[in-house]
Amino acid sequence: MDSRIGYDTDFLAWTQEQARLLRDAAQDRPNTPIDWENVAEEIESMGRSELRAVESALVRVIEHLLKLEHSPATAPRGNWKLSVVEHRDRVARDLSASPSLRGKIDLSGIHRTARKMAALGLERDGLPNDALPAECPYTLDQILDDEWWPVNRHGVE
Repeated sequence: MDSRIGYDTDFLAWTQEQARLLRDAAQDRPNTPIDWENVAEEIESMGRSELRAVESALVRVIEHLLKLEHSPATAPRGNWKLSVVEHRDRVARDLSASPSLRGKIDLSGIHRTARKMAALGLERDGLPNDALPAECPYTLDQILDDEWWPVNRHGVE
């Protein structure tokens, strides 16, 4: 990894590089009274927190995209769309600050969580759990595209 990665260019990559550099420095200066390993771990954890925030927002986006696609209900659709817009924007900002986050996104795992949440909400509409796809039907590009929306399976707008 390039040690010139800037804090403002890619926060996640910066945290990973700084932690590595701290661990390397600990090898060179073992008698320095700095808790090198824990300092490195704390810096790495800041990067992991960024990833968790992105994944949490993506869970909400996928949950509401699934509801928009599969629910026959008309009333909550506006709120689901607002949530998708809000969380897409959060993810876009985080990916802009840390482009390397994109390569660490576990879309399959995120979909599993979102599917569970959507299924619980859709039970009220009489939809069985197996009405939702087991695998994520959306690409990351679709999920993040402000202009893209799934077509409702019941013809609801």
